[in-house]
Amino acid sequence: MSLVKFNHRPRINSLFDDFFSHSEMLDANYNKNTVPAVNVKETDKAFTIELAVPGMKKEDLNIELDNNKLTISNEQEESKEEETEKYTRREFMYSKFQRTFNLPKEVDSKNIKGDYQNGILNITIPKMKESNLTKKITIA
Repeated sequence: MSLVKFNHRPRINSLFDDFFSHSEMLDANYNKNTVPAVNVKETDKAFTIELAVPGMKKEDLNIELDNNKLTISNEQEESKEEETEKYTRREFMYSKFQRTFNLPKEVDSKNIKGDYQNGILNITIPKMKESNLTKKITIA
């Protein structure tokens, strides 16, 4: 008696693999359905957020600040239809992501700047000067 079984039946999935594996739209957008990678750096003067969003335009990105919460988001919808004599193929793609960062109180929210180059969104969040953070209160 052998513990190894051989299955010589063709896989039904292989019939569909060739049809669906060559879709340009699905291949091009495969990685867009994930949350982008983020790096957060801190220096003495500022925080920097780097977000990897290749293939997007800066118009595709939404950045909002509300009560020291910085939210970066994107929502895209795309469809494609191909017709031949033998078949009709309709594909659609929907992607959405949102990243929210709680900013510390010592940031200068009025001077936050964003820059997008080569698929990387850089957001610079300056820290307030020490004089703006501390205040001496006199007793009357």
